[in-house]
Amino acid sequence: MAARGEARTAVSSVALAEELLLLAYDNESGKAIGSRIGLDLGMAAAVLVDLALAGRIAYSDGTIIATDPKPTGEPIADDVLARIAADTPHTPASWVQRLRHGLRARVLADLCARGVICDVDETAMDGYVHLHRYPTIDASVETEVRERLGKALTGEGVPAERTAALATLVAAVRMEPTLGLSGPEIQEAHSQLEKIGGGAGFTGSVGLEESTIRPSVALVIAALAKAIDQALGAPRQAPQPG
Repeated sequence: MAARGEARTAVSSVALAEELLLLAYDNESGKAIGSRIGLDLGMAAAVLVDLALAGRIAYSDGTIIATDPKPTGEPIADDVLARIAADTPHTPASWVQRLRHGLRARVLADLCARGVICDVDETAMDGYVHLHRYPTIDASVETEVRERLGKALTGEGVPAERTAALATLVAAVRMEPTLGLSGPEIQEAHSQLEKIGGGAGFTGSVGLEESTIRPSVALVIAALAKAIDQALGAPRQAPQPG
């Protein structure tokens, strides 16, 4: 039950959206791996999850509402919080679509400013086509994220709120290949990530009263994971032999 004791008044120094982005970008090439729209939806959901973890928003009557408009100190999260507080209630599906536009560019810029990654501008065709890569400079942040997910995947202990939330978002966005997996390992990892979500009370396999996650947070994460899954549609099936 230790997860319930995590900080509730401020967003972590490394935002969940940043963690997702770092997982999705190859350290050497600086290019994104996998679905761009999936990553953008996942990052939008991640900002909302951070706000739920900080006790600023909740899921009520099918919509996301602001429960505490006090800033968290994280600019992107606070901008989103102000939008939610000033707007009429919208569904999780509506919010992830509204928030995904332009979010990646802002997160990339923030990570560059902090020296975690760098912006390599490979402008081509006489300046008409701008191509950017974002190779890693400081791998410590991503290393910590991968270690947390790795422990969760091996079933080592009960994941804390943030790690359980991240695992659920990785599964929803179908980012398992970014964990360095291939073939059957991808499906095995997906199943384990979904199991983590189930154990946390996100998918209904465990009641909220048994969850290690605060019910208010679990409801938000469950609703957002469902919204991402619906937006991405059915996953592609591997071609059958013959």
